[in-house]
Amino acid sequence: MRHDDRDDFQAWLAGEILLIGLLGASLALFVTNRHLQTEVYLPNLRLVLQTVAAFAAGMIAVLAGVRYAVEGRRLDLLLSTGFLVASASTIAFSILPVLNGHPIHRPEAWAAIVGRTFSWVFIATAPFVRGRSGPRALANAIVFALIGLLAVWLVLRSAGSSLPALDPHGETPFALTSLLSALALLNLLALVGFGKRFFERREDLDRWLALGATLMLFASLHYIFTPVLATSSVSRGDFLRLLAYGLLLVGAWRAISFAVFGRAVAEERARVAREIHDGLAQYLFAVSTHATMLEQGAPPEPTIAKLKEAATAAQQEARYAILALSTAAGNATLDAALRRYIEFVTADGQLEVDVEIDPAVRLAPDEQIEVFRIVQEGLANVRKHANARRAEVEIGLRAGERFVSVRDDGAGFDGQATAAGQGLKNIRARTESIEGGFSLTSRPGLGTALEVVLRA
Repeated sequence: MRHDDRDDFQAWLAGEILLIGLLGASLALFVTNRHLQTEVYLPNLRLVLQTVAAFAAGMIAVLAGVRYAVEGRRLDLLLSTGFLVASASTIAFSILPVLNGHPIHRPEAWAAIVGRTFSWVFIATAPFVRGRSGPRALANAIVFALIGLLAVWLVLRSAGSSLPALDPHGETPFALTSLLSALALLNLLALVGFGKRFFERREDLDRWLALGATLMLFASLHYIFTPVLATSSVSRGDFLRLLAYGLLLVGAWRAISFAVFGRAVAEERARVAREIHDGLAQYLFAVSTHATMLEQGAPPEPTIAKLKEAATAAQQEARYAILALSTAAGNATLDAALRRYIEFVTADGQLEVDVEIDPAVRLAPDEQIEVFRIVQEGLANVRKHANARRAEVEIGLRAGERFVSVRDDGAGFDGQATAAGQGLKNIRARTESIEGGFSLTSRPGLGTALEVVLRA
C-alpha cells in the first residue's frame, strides 16, 4: 500500500470517528434530556426542506446515471435507482399533497417512510456489487423500482384507515419504530460498505457516500428516539438529512467530473497512440529495417539512399504529428496547422494547393485532429496516385452542414473497377470515428473529389 493512500484513508477514518463521536454525543444529550426533544410546527419550512431534499436526491440520481453511462458500473446503477426512488417518493407523498392544498393522510405519510426505506435498500446494496452492465440495465432498474413504489402506494391506499395513526399526542406505532430502525440499519450497512470500498479502492466518491451515510444514520436515530408524527413539523433529523444530501451531491458531482475527465484522457491517449502507430512508427520501422540490412552486408549505395528517404519521411511525419496534436490540444488553430502542412507538401513545386476555410465552422477537439489527418491523407493520395497539378481543400458550411472536401485535377479512376487503397480506407475509418459521412467521386480524366460531412 502506498504511503499517500494510507494517509488518505487514515485521514478519512479519523474524520469519521470524530463525526460519529460528535453526533453520538449530541444524540445522547437529546435522548437523556427530555426537555430538549422539541419539534417545531413550521409547515412552510417543512415543505422547503422536503423540496430541497427531493431536488438534491434527484440531482444525485442524474449524476450517478451519467457516470453509469460513462463507465457502466453496477454501483452507479444502484445509486441512481436508489436516489431516484428517494426523490420520487418525497415528491409524490410529501410535496404534491401539500401543494394541492390537501392534508397528508395516513397512506401518504406511511408511503413516504416506506419509500425512503425502499430507496436505501438500493443504496446500501451498491457498495457490495461488482461488475458492469449494459446501457438498458439502468432503465430496467428504474422501471422496476418505480413499479415497486407504485405497488407499495396501492397497498397502503387500500389499507386506508386501518393503518396505524401518526398522532403527535399519542404513542409511537410499533410499525413506525420498526421501519425507522430498518432504515437506520440500512444507513449503517451503507456506511460500512462504502468505508470498506474506500479502504480497498481509494475512490473519492466512496468517501463522500460514507460521510453521507453517517449523517443519514444519525438522522434515522433521531427519528427513532424523537419521531416526527406531525407531518407539518421539523426536527433535528430533517436538518441532518438535508446536510447529508448536500454532502452526497458534492461527492456525486466530483465523481462525474473525474469520470468524464478520465474518459477524455483515455480517448486522447488512444488517439495519440494511433497517430504514432499510423504515421511515425511506420517510417521508423523502415529506418530500422534498412539499418539492419546495412549491418548484414546489403549494397551500401541503394540501401543508404532508402535509409535517408525513410529518415526524411519520419522527420516530416513527426512535424505533421506535432501540428495535428497541437491543433487538437488548442495550441494551434486548424487553419494555421493546415497551411503549415501544405507548405511542406508544396515545397518541391510539384503540386499547387488552394485552401479555403470558413471561419464560421467550429470543430470539436476530436474532429480537429481527424480533419487534419483526413486532409493530409487526401493530399498524400493526390501526390502519389493522381498525377495532378492542382488541388483544392475546403472546410465550409452547406445547408447548415459542416463539410471537408479535397479535390484535384488529376487522372481520376473508375471506382467500380479499382479497389480502394489503404489511404481511402484510413480516411473512411477516421470519418467513422467522428461519426461523419464519407463520399468519393472520381472519373477517369476528370479528377477526384472526396468529401466528409461532419456530425450534426
